[in-house]
Amino acid sequence: MTNEKNAVTSIEDSIVQVRDLNLFYGTSQALFNLDFDIPRNRVTALIGPSGCGKSTFIRCINRMNDLVDIVRIDGSIQLNGQDIFAKSVDVIDLRRRIGMVFQKSNPFPKSIYENVVYGLRIGGVTEKPDLDEAAVVSLKRAALWDEVKDRLHDSAMGLSGGQMQRLCIARAIAVAPDIILMDEPCSALDPRSTAHIEELIRELNGEYTIIIVTHNMQQASRVSDYTAFLYEGELVEFGKTKDLFTVPVEKATEDYITGRFG
Repeated sequence: MTNEKNAVTSIEDSIVQVRDLNLFYGTSQALFNLDFDIPRNRVTALIGPSGCGKSTFIRCINRMNDLVDIVRIDGSIQLNGQDIFAKSVDVIDLRRRIGMVFQKSNPFPKSIYENVVYGLRIGGVTEKPDLDEAAVVSLKRAALWDEVKDRLHDSAMGLSGGQMQRLCIARAIAVAPDIILMDEPCSALDPRSTAHIEELIRELNGEYTIIIVTHNMQQASRVSDYTAFLYEGELVEFGKTKDLFTVPVEKATEDYITGRFG
């Protein structure tokens, strides 16, 4: 990693600190010595070719890789100064603090309302006024309220693809997470729905820390403040998005964002 102006890996106000992170699937290594900070209440995009480790990395942050028997992780990830791999960490609580929106929208086969408040119910919130308020606020924040306010108790499975994805975002923010992970959230959506999601990300910027995996260079440049470029499991370059896309330090970064490979 070249320590030049847009190759900053250490952020003064960071929420996540990644240090010497290596990940193995059995004997095969997928991530190599990742070392960088993720800024608080900003949007960070992860770009790189398919199979470069982007999704594997974000699944480290909420410890979803724990569910894969052959995974072994060395190094550390700290969230607000706490090592998330420490034995004392409550993984369920960690995942409550780190919401996730997947490539394919995954609403529960429940009502729109019950989808939004699901995490709160699991967390022990039982008072209806509290649940009602959270549902309204979250759906408004997800720019979905006006479209569903008259059918909150209808099945979420009747929503369009773009509406389902915004519902999943509402469900994620209802529990007031520290971080929202988005793994290719627009890849299955039409251009109009994609524009809705991108606008929503921009509106949430400053209130939530958002980490988005995307193959779309234009999307990364539109919605993110910082960008990390990964290639074959290694961090090639990390910096402010406007700098990385206009004056990249590494030739490999320039080659990738200009379409010479990947």
